Amino acid sequence: MAVLPEGAPCWADAMFADVEGAKSFYGDVLGWTFGESSSEFGNYTQAYANGRAAAAVVPPMPGADAPAAWCLYLSSPDAAATGKAIGENGGEVLMGPMQVGEFGTMLLARDPGGTVFGVWQAGSHEGFETEMGAPGGFCWGEVFTRDPDRADAFFAAVFPYKVSRFDDPSMDYAMFDLGGPPVLGRMTMGEDFPPEVPAYLNVYFAVPDCDAAVAKATARGGVLRYGPVDSPFGRMAAISDPQGASFSVIDVSRTEGEVPASSPVTP
Repeated sequence: MAVLPEGAPCWADAMFADVEGAKSFYGDVLGWTFGESSSEFGNYTQAYANGRAAAAVVPPMPGADAPAAWCLYLSSPDAAATGKAIGENGGEVLMGPMQVGEFGTMLLARDPGGTVFGVWQAGSHEGFETEMGAPGGFCWGEVFTRDPDRADAFFAAVFPYKVSRFDDPSMDYAMFDLGGPPVLGRMTMGEDFPPEVPAYLNVYFAVPDCDAAVAKATARGGVLRYGPVDSPFGRMAAISDPQGASFSVIDVSRTEGEVPASSPVTP
C-alpha cells in the first residue's frame, strides 16, 4: 500500500492493563487475530482482520496509570513539523516525536479542547492494511469536543483539511476532507454527555452485523453507550470495552435515510 496523504487516519492502537483480556474481547467482537508481541517495543501486539493489519494493543508503560483508551493516528510526512504546527495553533505535544525503529516516527498530541490524537510518519509500517468498510477494519473517526469552532480551526491549521458542516442547524457536525471524500468527522458534545467525560477521538470499526457485535460485546462485559441506530452511513453503536476503552462499531451495508446536505466552511 502507498503511504496515506497528510491528515488521513492511518493507524489505531490502545493501551490495556490486561492485554490478554483485550485480545480475547476484540477477537470475539471484531474477529481479530493477533501477531507475536514485540518485546523490543514494549510488547506491542498487532491485530489482524482477515490477515490484514487492523490495529494494535499494548500494555501501559511502567508507572503509567492512564485509563485504557483508543488512539487514532493521522498521517504526516514530517512528524517534527506537524508537532511544531500543533504547538503554534494552541495544541500540545504530549510525547515525541519518537523514532520507532524502522517502522516510523510517532508523536502524541492534544488539541486545544483536550482531544488526544496521534501523528504517524510512516517508515516500513505504512498503517492500516484493511480496506475502508471491510469487517474488522477501521472505518471512521470523529472528534468529540465541547469547543467545535476551535477544534475545526485547529485541525484545519495543522493538516491540509477543507472543512464542511451539515446545513441542518440542529446538528453541529463537521467533516474534514483532503480534496475528496471526508476522512474525519467532528461532533459537538451536548448536555447528554456527563461533564466528567473528556473530549476524545472516537474510532469506528466495521462489522458485518452491528447488533451481533453489540450482543457479543455486552456478553463479554462491555457496556452499550449508544444505539444500535440506523443512519445514512450505516447501522452503528457506541461501546465501552470491559477495561473502559470506548469505540464504535458500524455495519456500512445497512443504511437508512439520505446523507444530510453540507456546505464548505470559509476559513
